[in-house]
Amino acid sequence: AQKLHLLSLREHLGGVMQIFPHSEVDKWGRVRTSRFIKTISLDLRLYFCWKKVNLSKEESLTILELGATAPELLANETLMSKGQVIRSSTNQVQIHYKSLKQANHGVFSFHYQAFLLSCSFPLSPEGGGVTVTDIHPGGQAHFHCDPGFEVRGHEVATCLNSTRPKWSTPEPQCVAVSCGGWIRNATVGRILSPTLPSASNHSSGSNLSCHWLLEAKESHRLHLHFERVALDEDNDKLIVRSGNSSIAPLLFDSDLDDVPERGFLTADSSSIPLLLALRYEAFDGEHCYEPYLPHGNFSSSDITFPLGTIVTFSCSPGFVMEQGSGVMECVDPNDPHWNESEPVCRALCGGELTDPVGTVLSPDWPQSYSKGQDCVWQIHVSEDKRIELDVQILNIRHNDILTLFDGHDLTSHVIGQYLGSRERFRAVSGGSEVTIQFQSDPDDSTFILSQGFLIHYREVEPNDTCPVLPQIEFGWSSSSHPSLVRGSVLTYQCQPGYDIVGSDIITCQWDLSWSNNPPTCVKIQQCPDPGEVVNGARSVHPESGFAVGTVVRFTCNQGYQLEGPNQISCHGRDTGMPKWSDRSPKCVLKYDPCPNPGVPDNGYQTLYKHSYQAGETLRFFCYEGYELIGEVIINCVPGHPSQWNSPPPFCKVAYEGLLDDHKLEVSQSLEASHQMLSENIALAIILPIILVILLIGGIYMYYTKWQWKPLFWKSLSHTHSYSPITVESDFNNPLYEAGDTREYEVSI
Repeated sequence: AQKLHLLSLREHLGGVMQIFPHSEVDKWGRVRTSRFIKTISLDLRLYFCWKKVNLSKEESLTILELGATAPELLANETLMSKGQVIRSSTNQVQIHYKSLKQANHGVFSFHYQAFLLSCSFPLSPEGGGVTVTDIHPGGQAHFHCDPGFEVRGHEVATCLNSTRPKWSTPEPQCVAVSCGGWIRNATVGRILSPTLPSASNHSSGSNLSCHWLLEAKESHRLHLHFERVALDEDNDKLIVRSGNSSIAPLLFDSDLDDVPERGFLTADSSSIPLLLALRYEAFDGEHCYEPYLPHGNFSSSDITFPLGTIVTFSCSPGFVMEQGSGVMECVDPNDPHWNESEPVCRALCGGELTDPVGTVLSPDWPQSYSKGQDCVWQIHVSEDKRIELDVQILNIRHNDILTLFDGHDLTSHVIGQYLGSRERFRAVSGGSEVTIQFQSDPDDSTFILSQGFLIHYREVEPNDTCPVLPQIEFGWSSSSHPSLVRGSVLTYQCQPGYDIVGSDIITCQWDLSWSNNPPTCVKIQQCPDPGEVVNGARSVHPESGFAVGTVVRFTCNQGYQLEGPNQISCHGRDTGMPKWSDRSPKCVLKYDPCPNPGVPDNGYQTLYKHSYQAGETLRFFCYEGYELIGEVIINCVPGHPSQWNSPPPFCKVAYEGLLDDHKLEVSQSLEASHQMLSENIALAIILPIILVILLIGGIYMYYTKWQWKPLFWKSLSHTHSYSPITVESDFNNPLYEAGDTREYEVSI
C-alpha cells in the first residue's frame, strides 16, 4: 500500500509539511490511498501556501474542505503551482494523496497556517455611533446615539463564535426624542432633551418648555442619574420635583444647585451642544438603587442591594475614574441610600500607560472632542517587547492631526501622521515605547462635531512580523491576516485603467522577509490586441504595439467580404483603460445577390431594388380591397447563386361584392366624365373667340381716340429682361438603386 507517515497536527497552528511518499504493496498487489485531515479550533480557518508540487500522471492530490453539509473541492494536482494560496472557509481540511505507482513517487511541499475569523465591523446607526471592544468572537459592540436621539433596539451586541461569526443582534436605530411625556410604570430608561438646530441658534428665540412625569409602582422610589447636563447659564433651567405638582418638594434646581458631573457650560462653549441626559431607575424602598456607571463596571456583594451591600467600581479600558468614590456602601435602615455617589469614567486628554494591553480614546469619547486640545499619551511596555497599535476608529476633522511617534517623546521617529477619516489599520513600533499626540485646531471657524478615535494597543514579541509595507499608488492591498505574521499573504490590485507591474501576491516568509518587492501600478497606454481576422488580413499603423492613436485596417481574401468596419482606432480615456472605436470585423463568404422577384399586380414592395444581398429580406403589401396570397416576407438565402426562400406572393381581390360596387362606381364616374368633357370642349372653343373679338375692339378704340405713337411699337418689340426659364422633369429610371435596404416616409 502507498502510505504517508504523518504526525498528528491537531494542536499546531502553523508549520511546514514536505512529503516524500514511499511504496508498500499489499499481498494482493493493490495500491491504497492516504489521507491527512487537519482540524483546528472552531473560530479558526486554514491557509495553505504551496512550495513544491512534482507529481506524475499516475498520482493524484486533492484538497477537500470538510465541516460543511458536504465536502467541497478546493484544489487538485492540476491546479496546484508554486506560490499558490488556498484558504478554507471551515476549520477542517482533508489532503488526499493517491498513487498507482509502486516506485519513484513524486513529492509535494506546502506551508500551512491558521488564522482567526472575525465579525464584520458593525455599522454606526444614523444619528449615533458604535464603540467596538473586539471584532473577534467574544468581542462586544456598544451603540450610542447623539444628543436628541435615543437607542431603539439592543445597545450591546456580541460577536458569536460560529462557522461564519456574526453579531448576536442587529444594529439598533437612533430615533428622535420628543419634548416631554408621561412615563407610567417606570423601571429603567432615559430622558433626553430635543436637540436645537445648532448651539448658535439658542439665543435667537428657539424656546422650549418640556415637562416629563415619571411614575413608578406603589412602594417604589425613583433614582435619577445625571449622565450629562450641559445648560446655558443664562437661558436654560432644569427643575426636578418629588411628585406631580408644581408645589411638590423641590429635589433639584439648576439655579440653586450644582449640576453633577459636567457643571455649567458658559455661552462661549459653543463646541458642545445643549444637552440634557437623565437616566431613571425604579427601586424598592427597602433597598438601595442599582448603581450605574457609564463606560465602566461594578461588582456587588449582593445584586438586590439591601442594607450593608458594598459596591466596587472600575472603568472600561481607555477611561479614567474621576469624582465620587471607587467603593460605596448601602446604609441607613430608615432611609436606605448609598454613602457615596457613583464615580465618573471619562476619557482624558493624554496620560501615561504602562499596562501590556490598553486603549487610547479621544477626549470625552464617545462624545465629540472639543477644539483647541493638545493631548499626549505615552505608552511603555517591557524592554524586550514591541507595541502593536490597532487603530480601529479614526474619524477626526481635516484640520486636526493625530501623530504616532516611535519613541518616548515628540522628537522620536514618526510612524505616521493622519487627518480626517481612515479605515482600520495597524502599526508596530520598533522599540518598547510609543508616543501618541492629538491636536485639534483652536481657530477652526467651521468646527463641527466629530467621532474621534479609538486605538487598542498590546505588547508583542519582537521580530514576529514582516515589516509594514507602504501602500502602492493607484492601487491597494489586502492581507490574509490581521497582522503580518509568518505566512501572511498580501494581494495587490490596481485601480481601473492601471496595470500591475511585478508580483501581485507576496508572502511573509519564515525569515520575516517578503518573497518579493511590492508591485507598482502604471497607467495603461495601449489597447488590447484586437486579434487577427480569419480569412483576411490586417495592417497596423504604426506597427509597434497598439498605443493610443493606432489605426488597424482590415481586408478580406478573395471570395470573402467584410462584415463590420474596415478600420478601427485606439482611443484614450481619462478614467479606465483605452478602448477601440469599434469591434473587429469578420470576413464572411461572398455570395451572388438575389434578383428582384418583381412587384405583384395591385401591390407594392417596401423598397424596390434591382438585387438584394444574401441575408436581406423583402416585404410585400397589397392595395386596399386586395389580400396577399403567399409569404409576406421572403429571405435571400446565400448560395451560388443565391435564391429566395419562397416565391413572391400575389394580390387577389378581397371579395366579389367589392368588385361589383367598384365597377358601378367606375361606370357612373365615366358617364359624368363624358358629360363634363363635352362641356369643357364647348368652352374651349367659345372663350378664345370672345377674347380675340375683345382684343380687336380695344385696339380700334385706342387708335381712333389717340394719335399714332412709335413708342407703342417700341414697347411691343422690347424683349423681356429675363431669360426663359425651362423646367425639365426627367425621371427616366423609376427604380431607386440602393446598396442596402432602407425605408423612408415623406410627408408633403
